[in-house]
Amino acid sequence: MNYYVLAAIVIFLITYGLIISEKVHRTVIALVGAMIMVLVGIITQEEAVHVIDFNTLALLTGMMVQVHILGKTGLFKYLSVWAVQKTRGNPVLLLIALSILVAVCSAFLDNVTTVLLTVPVTFAVTRDLKVSPYPFVFAQILASNIGGTATMIGDPPNIMIASSEAAKEAGIDFMAFIRVLGLPCVFIFIVTIALIVLIFRKQLVTSPETRMRVMQIKTAGLIRCRRLLVKCGISLGFTIILFCLHGRVPGWDLESGSAALAGAALLLLISMPDRTERLEEVFAKVEWTTIFFFIGLFVLVGGLEMQGIIKWMAQQATDLTGGDVTASTMVILLLSAVMSSFVDNIPFVATMIPLIKDMLINGSKEPLWWALSMGACLGGNGTVIGASANVVALAIARKHGLEVSFLQFMKYAFPLMLLSIAISGLYLWIAFL
Repeated sequence: MNYYVLAAIVIFLITYGLIISEKVHRTVIALVGAMIMVLVGIITQEEAVHVIDFNTLALLTGMMVQVHILGKTGLFKYLSVWAVQKTRGNPVLLLIALSILVAVCSAFLDNVTTVLLTVPVTFAVTRDLKVSPYPFVFAQILASNIGGTATMIGDPPNIMIASSEAAKEAGIDFMAFIRVLGLPCVFIFIVTIALIVLIFRKQLVTSPETRMRVMQIKTAGLIRCRRLLVKCGISLGFTIILFCLHGRVPGWDLESGSAALAGAALLLLISMPDRTERLEEVFAKVEWTTIFFFIGLFVLVGGLEMQGIIKWMAQQATDLTGGDVTASTMVILLLSAVMSSFVDNIPFVATMIPLIKDMLINGSKEPLWWALSMGACLGGNGTVIGASANVVALAIARKHGLEVSFLQFMKYAFPLMLLSIAISGLYLWIAFL
């Protein structure tokens, strides 16, 4: 083990330890850890710029701009009252309804986009019902990652897998994801939400008086600016159309980040083309601490990647299986889940794709691809930093006064993630092995 490999491991572990301890703000420590990696030569500045996923940053920025402007229309307040009244003020039914909405939307939109749209509604709802918002936010985070697992476009790892030539040769396409992963994701979702309701049942209670008062709220007049709402609808519709065209138009390499920024630019053009003070207000509302946290995280993981540490760990795990398809599938599933809970799953999946392609397996490699997909996507539910949706949802929660620590989230999320991986393993064994 050379100096750079050892230094990368030490810096990474210390940085993550400090993030977990929350002694220092996680954005600050992530940037400090990333810059130390650059300063000691583990990763060059050029390599650091290369490993930053600007598509993710563009997606976050574009959708944050659109959601902030949408919030000014009063739509979130209207939807909160509507949702409460449709569930007759029952917190349990409301949590289930919102979770279903998030899971379905995350299957066909990026899950970051989904939580950006639903979490503000959640805080408006819980304020009206006078219940804790944490169970609702927690459920929506897990639902977004489960829903994103079910389709090819729901989560970046699935897009990467479907784009690889080796996976295409195995017959893995858009409909294959829905056909193979749809049913287990529905079952995992039902089990997860049922357990969340059981875990937080004491917090999902409100008084009859509060329910009655909320039922009497009039929805008329809650939409403050219908013209701006129409403009937001146009920009969001335009963005969603671009999301759906991703990868479907030959010769047009359109990424989700470009789609989100295009929608944001359109909305700014049609809603405030010459109002400098309003533009400054909009850009001030972008979660820059979250953006820079991701930058630090990308460089930290990039340092491990550049030194071959992630590839070495994946290779060691796959070498243990000796070419047995059942053992290989289960190792890839568990390794992907655990790794994706603590490091960004994009570089990990990028490392695993060529490894799976080159593995000598005594049987079809198809279950290996599904194991990688389920492990990488569902593994994001394990910790606060396991998936982009987790970080973004909790950043919005912090703006509304809800602080969630790393360990507080992990206490329930990690066991629920492991349960979903156990269900996935059982499903893959029955379906393929």
